[in-house]
Amino acid sequence: MPSSHRLDDRAPVFVISVAAELSGMHPQTLRQYDRLGLVIPQRTRGRGRRYSTRDIARLREIQALSQEDGINLAGIKRILELQDEVTALEDQLSRVRDTLETMTPAQRRVFSADRDGEISALRRGERPRRRSSGNALVVWRPTRRS
Repeated sequence: MPSSHRLDDRAPVFVISVAAELSGMHPQTLRQYDRLGLVIPQRTRGRGRRYSTRDIARLREIQALSQEDGINLAGIKRILELQDEVTALEDQLSRVRDTLETMTPAQRRVFSADRDGEISALRRGERPRRRSSGNALVVWRPTRRS
């Protein structure tokens, strides 16, 4: 399917009754999960809830964790938060790797990375510039000479 015809899995397309049917839950359960912050659908101007396919998948995951694994809602919320954090860290790591691939071998040898994943090549003995956002991590790996 051409990329121009793909559906965005974050597009808010389902009203609450359809989302409830697709997830196998009662609409009131979806409202409760919204209040608890487990699945927060987007809102229309009239404040109606609109769910995406990603939201539906998350609702199904919540149902499985609850019914099959016996995990309470507070535990499910924490699991989902940790999954989101892992996803964000994986995305950040991917951006760092992409940046490293664009650097020359000499630039890759010594570099600094700040909390936002911004990478700066450093010369031997050079310290990273201080930013107001926090500290930087400096990584150095000596090369072996034969």
